[in-house]
Amino acid sequence: MAEVGGHCDARFTPVREAFTANLDRGLDTGASVAVALDGELVVDLWGGSRDPEGSEPWQADTITNVWSTTKPMTALCALILADRGELDLDAPVADYWPEFAAAGKGAVEVRHLMAHTSGLAGWDEPLTTHDLYDWERCTSLLAAQAPWWPPGTASGYHALTQGYLVGEVVRRITGETLGGFLAREVTGRLGADFHIGLAPEHDARVAPVIPPGGDLVGGLDPGGLPARTLANPRLDARVAWEPAWRRAEIPAANGHGNARSVATVQSVLACGGAVRGVRLLSEQGCEAVFREQANGVDLVLGLPLRLGVGYGLNSPAMPISPNPRACFWGGWGGSLVLCDLDARLCVAYVMNRMGEGTAGDMRGVGLVGATYTSLPG
Repeated sequence: MAEVGGHCDARFTPVREAFTANLDRGLDTGASVAVALDGELVVDLWGGSRDPEGSEPWQADTITNVWSTTKPMTALCALILADRGELDLDAPVADYWPEFAAAGKGAVEVRHLMAHTSGLAGWDEPLTTHDLYDWERCTSLLAAQAPWWPPGTASGYHALTQGYLVGEVVRRITGETLGGFLAREVTGRLGADFHIGLAPEHDARVAPVIPPGGDLVGGLDPGGLPARTLANPRLDARVAWEPAWRRAEIPAANGHGNARSVATVQSVLACGGAVRGVRLLSEQGCEAVFREQANGVDLVLGLPLRLGVGYGLNSPAMPISPNPRACFWGGWGGSLVLCDLDARLCVAYVMNRMGEGTAGDMRGVGLVGATYTSLPG
């Protein structure tokens, strides 16, 4: 049986059992899972190894690249500004970023950026991975180009662009980068070990991701929306091994943390805006998430998605929770976070061995299921 560190309240034993089973069966190499209930960590477990050979144990402070589980962190920053009255989610993006009005985008609203409905799922201009480290280039190209479909009419997963789009709005309002705002206003206040733009002193704690065997864009029509989004640039997961990737701010994809830090931050939303004596949102500010923005087959992912403002919403097609006021997001390879406002519950799962595809896999879903099994009723 795999050696697992951390703590788990006795009533959540099914979570420990499911987590240990993933390690024992070789589904995970190294991973962490956390459950916050009423803002308190009732599960904080880690186990396995940081490397495929099993020579470096996953430690309490191990972190890794969580890919798109970064997106809820970025969304939370925008929601905080909206709650303060500094950002209007229904306002044109160009009110904050005048250059964005180019190419017929004057009516595109902030909520469209957050819900993957702006029509800017990717770049027209061919980009390399290293171009992603150039904030000005990435944002100026998006500001100049026309939408790929009528904004607000459908979702098309903004795999990389969402972070630049929302991040630039945050920068125009605050004068800070998204990673800087997150560190000052969110993670710093909560004592959460999550970073968008990782400083060199943390490199020794990073568990390098173990890439999946498949390719995100293999077999896709080169001219279709999925390929135009996911193949420009065509990411190799091993890019996350590079210091340049870690130092950059790519607020849709290069957040580094562990399950504890993800659950700590996102439990702010699950608990109505405040956790551990720190209030970041009003209860009304949290409810903005549940304003449905899209409900149908996503143009990029080809999956049925119900989307709110910055988060995926519970739906019959993707029943992530038995409760209606639940939202979620996941990252390439399998990381996952769930926020359940009805149960005041947050579940987070972070790992280094990546599964196939962009829509997660059953490891994280199984841990969510085990969590609900552990709750009364």
